[in-house]
Amino acid sequence: MHWYLEVLKKYAVFQGRARRKEYWMFTLFNVLISIVLSIIEVVGDMPSILTGIYSLSILLPSLAVTARRLHDIGKSGWWILISLIPLIGAIVLLVFTCQDSEEGSNQYGPNPKYS
Repeated sequence: MHWYLEVLKKYAVFQGRARRKEYWMFTLFNVLISIVLSIIEVVGDMPSILTGIYSLSILLPSLAVTARRLHDIGKSGWWILISLIPLIGAIVLLVFTCQDSEEGSNQYGPNPKYS
């Protein structure tokens, strides 16, 4: 839960770096929350309003943490746009987010793994 809240504290911070753990824990919590909301909507025979509101509310933090994750491997945050290419873009972004941090400091700041 700590990692999820840390990302939300940096709601729209696109500068700096984010470790793999920070990115993937945030992603895991988002998936779990979305599943729970979807179950509530199905059981309650409700339209997808809860998941829609939640998805919109985490859009900006998700983009920000992804940009910081890309910075951690030495890539520009603009690489997020590669996900707009069907299938191949998502695979490339997945590979990028799974890579280990760039050693030491880079143009985006010090390595968060060692700070």
